[in-house]
Amino acid sequence: MKIVIIGHGMVGHKFLEELHQLQVPDIEVTVLCEEPRPAYDRVHLSEFFAGKSAEDLSLVEEGFFERSGFSLRLAARAVAIDRHNRTVTTLDGELLPYDRLILASGSTPFVPPVPGRERAHCFVYRTIEDLQAMQASGAQSRVGVVIGGGLLGLECAKALRDLGLETHVVEFAPRLMAVQVDEGGGRVLRAKIEALGVHVHTSRNTLEIVEGEHARHRMNFSDGCSLETDMIVFSAGIRPRDELARQCQLEIGPRGGVAIDSVCRTSDPAIFAIGECAAWNEQVFGLVAPGYDMARVAARYIAGQEQVAFVGADMSTKLKLMGVDVASIGDAHGKTPDCRSYQYVDERRQVYKKIVVSEDGKQLLGAVLVGNADEYGTLLQMALNGITLPADPEFLILPSSDGKAKPGLGVEALPETAQICSCNNVSKGQICAAVAAGACSIGELKACTKAGATCGGCVPLVTQVMKAEMARLGMAVNNHLCEHFPHSRQELYHLVRVGQIKSFGELLARHGKGLGCDICKPAAANILASCWNDFVLQPELASLQDSNDYYLGNIQKDGSYSVVPRMPGGEVTPDGLIAVGQVAKKYGLYTKITGGQRVDLFGARVEQLPLIWEELIEAGFESGHAYGKSLRTVKSCVGSTWCRYGVDDSVGLAVELENRYKGLRAPHKIKFGVSGCTRECAEAQGKDVGIIATDKGWNLYVCGNGGMKPRHAELIASDLTKAELLRLIDRFLMFYVRTADRLQRTSTWRENLEGGLAYLKEVLIKDSLGIAAELEAQMQHVVDTYQCEWKTAISDPETRKRFRSFVNSEQADQRIVFVQERGQIRPARPEERVQTSTDGSPA
Repeated sequence: MKIVIIGHGMVGHKFLEELHQLQVPDIEVTVLCEEPRPAYDRVHLSEFFAGKSAEDLSLVEEGFFERSGFSLRLAARAVAIDRHNRTVTTLDGELLPYDRLILASGSTPFVPPVPGRERAHCFVYRTIEDLQAMQASGAQSRVGVVIGGGLLGLECAKALRDLGLETHVVEFAPRLMAVQVDEGGGRVLRAKIEALGVHVHTSRNTLEIVEGEHARHRMNFSDGCSLETDMIVFSAGIRPRDELARQCQLEIGPRGGVAIDSVCRTSDPAIFAIGECAAWNEQVFGLVAPGYDMARVAARYIAGQEQVAFVGADMSTKLKLMGVDVASIGDAHGKTPDCRSYQYVDERRQVYKKIVVSEDGKQLLGAVLVGNADEYGTLLQMALNGITLPADPEFLILPSSDGKAKPGLGVEALPETAQICSCNNVSKGQICAAVAAGACSIGELKACTKAGATCGGCVPLVTQVMKAEMARLGMAVNNHLCEHFPHSRQELYHLVRVGQIKSFGELLARHGKGLGCDICKPAAANILASCWNDFVLQPELASLQDSNDYYLGNIQKDGSYSVVPRMPGGEVTPDGLIAVGQVAKKYGLYTKITGGQRVDLFGARVEQLPLIWEELIEAGFESGHAYGKSLRTVKSCVGSTWCRYGVDDSVGLAVELENRYKGLRAPHKIKFGVSGCTRECAEAQGKDVGIIATDKGWNLYVCGNGGMKPRHAELIASDLTKAELLRLIDRFLMFYVRTADRLQRTSTWRENLEGGLAYLKEVLIKDSLGIAAELEAQMQHVVDTYQCEWKTAISDPETRKRFRSFVNSEQADQRIVFVQERGQIRPARPEERVQTSTDGSPA
């Protein structure tokens, strides 16, 4: 049987993989691939701009075509189909006979018929060649615009931002991702995207693209506004590539696409269509998972399995667009008659969650999650498997204020038939069977089941199912840091400490594999700093740091940085305040008192940072470590020095504590609070470490926080002397540094600590593990080796070279523009960017 496949994209290759796995006898398979390279991963196409090569994105395992015997022809375009003679004609005139023909030609980007769309430096976002052309144009551009605010449009916006361009998104609809999210979700999504420095223009109809005055193009809109840009990318949707089907007069769906039945046959029984070129029940699917389902059905039917059927697809999606979680499930817009909805909105944290339930409140029909999608896996399984909702379904999306688990669904409650990976149609039962057969890591599960191997959105749920099944079978459950280290963070800490390992290269050589990644490198940098307290920007450590640690400052949404000098306990002299004010005035910085009782200076360009810190250090200040996973602040009230209710010197103790623990690197940021009496004006019980004065001494509280899931700290010891207090805090902090997971707050660490508070007291107070003296000695090493990182940085000429906006120029970044408001500066909004100052002062 001669099988010809037109198209070798993701879906076309899935068909080939399925056909090869079925071991169909006596077949001759020819694949016509229009592009110059084999199938690659379009879902993660934007990672090309983050450094992935075409080879990294390839979906074709090495030796696949040699093993299968299938023939792949690259840069081979089909131009005609002769249904009567069953032949396909290629562009170079070759005739290929077929017994079965598979159309997997995919889709083409829709370019609106806007006059000027054919101008140079106007692109579509579809192939690697498109991306290479965008890269070349981006190197000569300052501003980029994406026309289209859907899934692909926002992915494209990330690509333009990664190219270093001022990025705009122009959307015809009144909100971003109008198909997936509702109005409330659209508002939050827009705010999140704008906070990342992308300018959003909704309800904008582009009339024409003409020559610009200050840039290559000017886009004129129907409302009379215009926007100038150097490059434009069209990402306004897709259209099925059905031109060959139309040429040979196959039936076409009412909205385009080759009409297919439940086994993916077209109106000609010898021709099948799969993926984005196909229309099933008059619907075209623009996601990869339905295309994979079609590929499986078509391959199995051709192999003789006549009971298979394509029955549609769940269009739920979960994505991370520019770091923003966005998820949509089922009837997200609440179109089902008599349905009800529950909504949760947190405007401060920019989180929006909505669930749509049936009239009787028992079934989940749909959901929208923006800003935080932690509940996606649970909600999706409830919707797909018809699991009865709890009596109060609103608690499924409300944050927990007491640290307790939400009512809902554990993976143990899922049926064996529950689909965990929709891209590759993998059920819970298949994952459990693979675990029982020895697949005990995500990499092994991907290899044998393909679960999580495509878009990756199901990996958290796959991991939960895997670990739950391992625990059920009595197997040891690992918590490996990443694929490069078969160890947890806690184990890596001990390996570094015991082995006296001082560099990532040595750690990788002795205990890991590969080159490392953006998970293990910052984690290793944190561990090395916790153990040895070496300067984080010395050459062998600098490349491991994340962006904030690399520049010793928090990067802000406009590309500028914050400057936070340490003010221990909130105490600062008048001369110190004057010096801070003079620096802020000289460099045009926005000034704000933080919640941790110190002054935050915003708006510093990267090349200004060493100059600013020179002046602050000259005035007696040190780095406040606001950029690090380290001690941030020790908040205090005025205590017995000034307050008539204070029973002890909270300010003096806060200063002493902050000076003792400054610079300590930990798994996550740490905050202290010291209150001079039980009136608790320093809010000590909402901190990682809280101290409250009594008439008998100091009470110590630990593991609280005021973050997204607020938690009260717990009393661990009462009526302590100052010496006893310091000793206990030393032990607590170093035990946390030793044993917590990566990026785990003390509150979460405590909730996961086996034995709870009682165990913590046994270890820290009664020294049940016999490590108290060791913990104290390690903390003393941190105290003794402290250095102000900014003082070290400005003293070293090589380190100072890092602080430039451009690697090949000393020029300042002129895209950072500020305006005046309430007597200070703030980042300019898009419509306010009328002029750009050349000296960095507000425009």
